[in-house]
Amino acid sequence: MTDSLTYIKRIGADTSSLFEELAALRIEVFRDYPYLYEGSLEYEKEYLRTYSRSADSMIFSVYDGGKMVGATTCIPLIDESKEVIEPFINSGYKLDEVFYFGESILLKPYRGLGLGHRFFDEREKHALSFGNYKFTCFCAVQRPDDHPKKPDGYRPNDKFWLHRGYAPEKGLVSEFEWLDMGKEKPTKKPMMYWMRATLDNL
Repeated sequence: MTDSLTYIKRIGADTSSLFEELAALRIEVFRDYPYLYEGSLEYEKEYLRTYSRSADSMIFSVYDGGKMVGATTCIPLIDESKEVIEPFINSGYKLDEVFYFGESILLKPYRGLGLGHRFFDEREKHALSFGNYKFTCFCAVQRPDDHPKKPDGYRPNDKFWLHRGYAPEKGLVSEFEWLDMGKEKPTKKPMMYWMRATLDNL
Protein backbone atom coordinates (compact mmCIF):
# COMPACT_ATOMS: atom_id res chain seq x y z
CA MET A 1 0.00 0.00 0.00
CA THR A 2 2.84 2.42 0.73
CA ASP A 3 3.86 2.41 -2.95
CA SER A 4 0.74 4.41 -3.78
CA LEU A 5 1.38 7.11 -1.18
CA THR A 6 2.82 10.56 -1.77
CA TYR A 7 4.11 13.09 0.74
CA ILE A 8 3.91 16.86 1.06
CA LYS A 9 5.93 18.97 3.50
CA ARG A 10 5.21 22.61 4.22
CA ILE A 11 7.18 25.03 6.41
CA GLY A 12 6.10 28.21 8.20
CA ALA A 13 3.52 30.37 6.44
CA ASP A 14 3.20 27.76 3.66
CA THR A 15 1.55 25.34 6.11
CA SER A 16 -1.71 27.24 5.61
CA SER A 17 -2.23 25.49 2.25
CA LEU A 18 -2.87 22.25 4.18
CA PHE A 19 -5.23 23.58 6.85
CA GLU A 20 -8.55 22.69 5.20
CA GLU A 21 -7.60 19.04 4.69
CA LEU A 22 -5.80 18.71 8.01
CA ALA A 23 -8.73 20.18 9.92
CA ALA A 24 -11.08 17.58 8.44
CA LEU A 25 -8.59 14.77 9.12
CA ARG A 26 -8.14 15.85 12.75
CA ILE A 27 -11.87 15.76 13.36
CA GLU A 28 -12.21 12.29 11.78
CA VAL A 29 -9.30 10.68 13.65
CA PHE A 30 -9.84 12.36 17.01
CA ARG A 31 -13.42 11.15 17.25
CA ASP A 32 -11.99 7.81 18.36
CA TYR A 33 -10.90 6.96 21.90
CA PRO A 34 -9.00 8.32 23.77
CA TYR A 35 -9.79 11.82 22.45
CA LEU A 36 -13.51 11.38 21.67
CA TYR A 37 -13.36 14.84 20.14
CA GLU A 38 -16.45 16.60 18.84
CA GLY A 39 -14.76 19.16 16.61
CA SER A 40 -15.70 21.81 14.07
CA LEU A 41 -13.86 22.90 10.95
CA GLU A 42 -14.03 26.55 12.00
CA TYR A 43 -12.35 25.88 15.34
CA GLU A 44 -9.77 23.56 13.78
CA LYS A 45 -8.68 26.06 11.15
CA GLU A 46 -8.30 28.76 13.80
CA TYR A 47 -6.23 26.40 15.96
CA LEU A 48 -3.97 25.51 13.03
CA ARG A 49 -3.13 29.16 12.34
CA THR A 50 -0.55 28.84 15.13
CA TYR A 51 1.58 26.95 12.60
CA SER A 52 1.36 29.54 9.84
CA ARG A 53 2.40 32.26 12.31
CA SER A 54 5.63 30.41 13.14
CA ALA A 55 8.51 30.67 10.66
CA ASP A 56 9.96 27.30 11.73
CA SER A 57 6.86 25.12 12.04
CA MET A 58 6.32 22.10 9.81
CA ILE A 59 3.42 19.99 8.56
CA PHE A 60 4.26 16.69 6.92
CA SER A 61 1.29 15.05 5.22
CA VAL A 62 0.55 11.74 3.49
CA TYR A 63 -1.75 11.32 0.49
CA ASP A 64 -3.32 8.37 -1.22
CA GLY A 65 -4.31 9.72 -4.58
CA GLY A 66 -5.77 13.15 -3.90
CA LYS A 67 -6.87 12.42 -0.33
CA MET A 68 -4.92 13.33 2.80
CA VAL A 69 -4.81 10.14 4.88
CA GLY A 70 -2.27 11.17 7.51
CA ALA A 71 -0.31 14.12 8.82
CA THR A 72 2.03 15.23 11.56
CA THR A 73 3.03 18.66 12.85
CA CYS A 74 5.80 20.31 14.84
CA ILE A 75 6.67 23.80 16.00
CA PRO A 76 9.17 25.56 18.29
CA LEU A 77 7.71 25.45 21.80
CA ILE A 78 8.15 29.19 22.15
CA ASP A 79 5.64 29.69 19.31
CA GLU A 80 2.96 27.53 20.95
CA SER A 81 -0.04 28.61 23.03
CA LYS A 82 0.05 29.68 26.67
CA GLU A 83 -1.53 26.36 27.75
CA VAL A 84 1.33 24.40 26.18
CA ILE A 85 4.13 26.69 27.32
CA GLU A 86 3.08 27.26 30.93
CA PRO A 87 4.13 23.92 32.50
CA PHE A 88 7.58 24.22 30.90
CA ILE A 89 8.06 27.68 32.38
CA ASN A 90 6.94 26.41 35.78
CA SER A 91 9.41 23.50 35.53
CA GLY A 92 12.36 25.73 34.62
CA TYR A 93 12.84 24.75 30.97
CA LYS A 94 14.26 27.25 28.50
CA LEU A 95 11.55 27.57 25.87
CA ASP A 96 14.00 28.17 23.04
CA GLU A 97 15.61 24.76 23.69
CA VAL A 98 12.42 22.71 23.19
CA PHE A 99 10.72 21.69 19.95
CA TYR A 100 7.08 20.67 20.32
CA PHE A 101 5.48 17.87 18.30
CA GLY A 102 1.76 18.27 17.69
CA GLU A 103 -0.58 15.66 16.27
CA SER A 104 0.48 12.50 14.49
CA ILE A 105 -2.64 11.08 12.87
CA LEU A 106 -3.54 8.40 10.33
CA LEU A 107 -6.76 6.95 9.02
CA LYS A 108 -7.20 3.36 10.23
CA PRO A 109 -6.41 1.56 6.93
CA TYR A 110 -2.97 3.23 6.86
CA ARG A 111 -1.84 2.28 10.36
CA GLY A 112 0.75 -0.43 10.88
CA LEU A 113 2.65 0.47 7.71
CA GLY A 114 5.57 2.23 9.37
CA LEU A 115 4.20 5.74 8.87
CA GLY A 116 4.27 6.45 12.61
CA HIS A 117 8.04 6.04 12.56
CA ARG A 118 8.25 8.15 9.41
CA PHE A 119 6.36 10.93 11.19
CA PHE A 120 8.81 10.93 14.11
CA ASP A 121 11.79 10.75 11.74
CA GLU A 122 10.59 13.79 9.78
CA ARG A 123 9.87 15.88 12.88
CA GLU A 124 13.10 14.99 14.64
CA LYS A 125 15.10 15.74 11.47
CA HIS A 126 13.37 19.10 11.17
CA ALA A 127 14.06 20.01 14.81
CA LEU A 128 17.70 18.90 14.51
CA SER A 129 18.23 21.05 11.40
CA PHE A 130 18.24 24.23 13.51
CA GLY A 131 21.14 23.08 15.68
CA ASN A 132 19.98 24.65 18.93
CA TYR A 133 17.18 22.46 20.34
CA LYS A 134 18.04 20.17 23.25
CA PHE A 135 14.63 18.53 23.70
CA THR A 136 11.69 17.33 21.65
CA CYS A 137 8.34 16.62 23.24
CA PHE A 138 4.69 15.87 22.67
CA CYS A 139 1.65 15.44 24.90
CA ALA A 140 -1.04 12.76 25.21
CA VAL A 141 -4.43 12.82 26.90
CA GLN A 142 -4.76 10.97 30.21
CA ARG A 143 -8.03 9.05 30.49
CA PRO A 144 -8.94 6.94 33.54
CA ASP A 145 -8.45 3.20 33.11
CA ASP A 146 -12.14 2.60 33.75
CA HIS A 147 -13.40 5.16 31.22
CA PRO A 148 -16.76 3.91 29.88
CA LYS A 149 -15.79 4.59 26.24
CA LYS A 150 -12.51 2.68 26.41
CA PRO A 151 -12.71 -0.10 23.77
CA ASP A 152 -12.05 -3.71 24.68
CA GLY A 153 -8.44 -4.59 23.91
CA TYR A 154 -7.38 -0.95 23.64
CA ARG A 155 -3.60 -0.54 23.58
CA PRO A 156 -2.04 2.88 24.12
CA ASN A 157 1.01 3.98 22.16
CA ASP A 158 3.30 3.97 25.21
CA LYS A 159 5.56 1.13 24.00
CA PHE A 160 6.01 2.78 20.62
CA TRP A 161 6.91 6.11 22.23
CA LEU A 162 9.34 4.48 24.65
CA HIS A 163 10.97 2.70 21.72
CA ARG A 164 11.49 6.08 20.07
CA GLY A 165 13.39 7.25 23.17
CA TYR A 166 10.63 9.30 24.79
CA ALA A 167 9.55 9.07 28.41
CA PRO A 168 6.63 10.60 30.29
CA GLU A 169 7.40 13.63 32.46
CA LYS A 170 4.70 13.45 35.11
CA GLY A 171 5.51 16.93 36.36
CA LEU A 172 4.70 18.39 32.95
CA VAL A 173 0.94 18.49 32.45
CA SER A 174 -1.36 20.90 30.62
CA GLU A 175 -5.13 21.02 30.70
CA PHE A 176 -7.03 21.35 27.44
CA GLU A 177 -10.76 21.79 27.15
CA TRP A 178 -12.91 20.24 24.44
CA LEU A 179 -16.35 18.75 23.90
CA ASP A 180 -16.46 14.96 24.03
CA MET A 181 -18.67 13.07 21.58
CA GLY A 182 -22.23 12.84 22.91
CA LYS A 183 -21.69 15.41 25.66
CA GLU A 184 -23.35 18.80 26.07
CA LYS A 185 -20.55 20.80 27.69
CA PRO A 186 -16.77 20.90 27.16
CA THR A 187 -14.59 19.57 29.97
CA LYS A 188 -10.90 19.91 30.78
CA LYS A 189 -8.59 16.94 30.26
CA PRO A 190 -5.03 16.48 31.53
CA MET A 191 -2.39 16.17 28.81
CA MET A 192 0.93 14.72 29.98
CA TYR A 193 4.15 15.49 28.13
CA TRP A 194 6.62 12.94 26.88
CA MET A 195 10.19 14.15 26.45
CA ARG A 196 13.29 13.09 24.63
CA ALA A 197 16.24 14.58 26.46
CA THR A 198 18.64 14.98 23.54
CA LEU A 199 18.79 14.88 19.77
CA ASP A 200 22.53 14.19 19.71
CA ASN A 201 22.12 10.53 18.74
CA LEU A 202 19.95 11.13 15.67
